[in-house]
Amino acid sequence: MFNEYFGPARANQTRTGSGMILPLFLALIFASALSPSRTQAQIIGNIAADIPFQFHVGKTTLPAGKYTIYQLESSDLTMMEISSADGKLSALFDVEAAEAKSVPEKSELIFHKYGDRYFLSEMFDEGNADGNKLLESRDERKASKESGADIARVVARHPQQEGK
Repeated sequence: MFNEYFGPARANQTRTGSGMILPLFLALIFASALSPSRTQAQIIGNIAADIPFQFHVGKTTLPAGKYTIYQLESSDLTMMEISSADGKLSALFDVEAAEAKSVPEKSELIFHKYGDRYFLSEMFDEGNADGNKLLESRDERKASKESGADIARVVARHPQQEGK
């Protein structure tokens, strides 16, 4: 008698569960279409700058000097590398899309300054409000708790466009 009473309910429950797969699948597709995808980096080509102070990129500290920054093609355009002009020093770092408050007149690197420590923070191309923002490192988070940030800007250029 027990099986006779609950048997049809259990069969109905099984049909209801399998009938929910299609609506759940469609909801997942709809949600993924609406959610922001990992955006691609906005700096196009190499960007070079003469940085007049020691600075931090991720876990790496780099001395003042001439540097070139470029995207790593195999990284879904979300990872970049900075290299010294002589190629002896380099660091990899993750980026995400950023938008400037106003369109920059010149290509620039933006650093957060905490006391005498500089952290590369953002990069923008001349005439384009879309740029790149570095993911904040543990060292920068610690420095930001100790003091407020000032902003330092360094003019950058595209070496492949020089001489045109």
